[in-house]
Amino acid sequence: MFRQLLGLVFVLGSLWAAEPRPRAIVLFYADDLGFADTSAYGCTRVPCPHTERLAEQGLLFTDAHSTHSVCTPSRYSLLTGEYAWRRRGTGILPGDAKLILPTEQERPSLPALLRCAGYRTAAIGKWHLGLGRGSAPINWNAPIAPGPNEVGFDHSFIMAATGDRVPCVFLRNGCVVGADPADPIEVSYRTPFAGEPLGSTHPELLKPYAHSKGPQHNGAIVDGIPRIGFMRGGRAALWKDQDIADRLTDEAIAFIADCARQQTPFFLYFAANDIHVPRDPHPRFVGRSGLGIRGDVTVQMDACLGRLREALEAHGYADSLIILSSDNGPVIDDGYDDGALRDCAGHNPVAPMSMGRVRDGKLEGGKYGIMEGSTRVPLIVCWPGHTRRGRSAALVSQVDFARTLAELAGAEVPEGALPDSRNCLPALLGQDAAGVPELIESNNGGCLAIRRGRYKYYRRGETDYLFDLEQDLGEQHNKAAEQPELTAELRALLQERIAGKATP
Repeated sequence: MFRQLLGLVFVLGSLWAAEPRPRAIVLFYADDLGFADTSAYGCTRVPCPHTERLAEQGLLFTDAHSTHSVCTPSRYSLLTGEYAWRRRGTGILPGDAKLILPTEQERPSLPALLRCAGYRTAAIGKWHLGLGRGSAPINWNAPIAPGPNEVGFDHSFIMAATGDRVPCVFLRNGCVVGADPADPIEVSYRTPFAGEPLGSTHPELLKPYAHSKGPQHNGAIVDGIPRIGFMRGGRAALWKDQDIADRLTDEAIAFIADCARQQTPFFLYFAANDIHVPRDPHPRFVGRSGLGIRGDVTVQMDACLGRLREALEAHGYADSLIILSSDNGPVIDDGYDDGALRDCAGHNPVAPMSMGRVRDGKLEGGKYGIMEGSTRVPLIVCWPGHTRRGRSAALVSQVDFARTLAELAGAEVPEGALPDSRNCLPALLGQDAAGVPELIESNNGGCLAIRRGRYKYYRRGETDYLFDLEQDLGEQHNKAAEQPELTAELRALLQERIAGKATP
């Protein structure tokens, strides 16, 4: 009853908001998609007509950032409005990790706030934020909680972790889809199961492009692909990699159709599997790009976006707010011998970069790192009738999406919730050309960098690094010694933010 009353208050409050509430909010979150991996950002060898159309109808950003250069912490920050480095245990998670997000009762995050504001909420796709309490190993043969539903999603259809980690099954609302009690699922990240073939022992069972390039991806073989970790059982529930994109999109379309039948606004967090490894596109996408299998799964990702937009239009949600972005910078070669290095020769997934504030040079870096290409990600915002069309060089961080969307929906954000998140709606709509005053970038090595306008600062060991990105986008020339006052100022500002002092 309390939630319904609170939701009514939020809905009524939204009537007086500066912007009307979107009837639907779709957050399309790609995986490992680089700044320049699609034709919308200048890669002519990877045709992505649906991403291009979204950009033509909305606003394309050239200086937007995930909070981290790998997946789990970026997703944590996106949904909680809190930098992941503030919390222990928010690094890259194994497939059997405990839930790291707060539940709705513990501290409301974006989905919980939107649900209270009257939106139906769904998480579909890659999760990788843990499940269960962690006090005991996950029992994959029974309902699992807490998970996305306890965080604030009314509906969930997820991959527990990543495509290259076990268990290779889908979960709908906490239960494994297709589970068979006669064939129970067992998962281990420590010890192989006796008699189960592994990538390291049975290479003859692998698909030609699925051979591991190191020890990490040499565990359980599922669908001809060796994974991280060990698994046995659950044969009827195992996914087929070539069908993952379609399965996720089908589920999202069904959710949209159900919301239309109930005539309700909704929030859809669609976390695509593409273009993360293992890359195994459906046959209808093989050869569709000029960059081999990595380009083909990018085209496949674009087709998913196209199908979702068709469904939105068909069910009366053509005026939805759609945000497309990626969880971190790109990686070409990431554990499998899939030919990506060969096929992507000459392709820089973080270049070309000749727009916005940039005068010359090219972006550098990628997944796992701290350079600009590690967190500068594609971002396209389209809300018909509200977003300015064109390009924006505004500085934007995904940590600010939570408060922006919550307040746009009319939700009251309780004290302590979304602690690092700011309302950046004017920037997302194209009304503010500057964006946020500053943002923080981080990597798995524990390095924190601060961006303020054209300047970027971080410290490694005993060395300060300062870069003027307008003059040196590739971060090749450390200006710390030449500009000691600015270096000291940014060092102090970063320390203030780390200490938790509120951002303006």
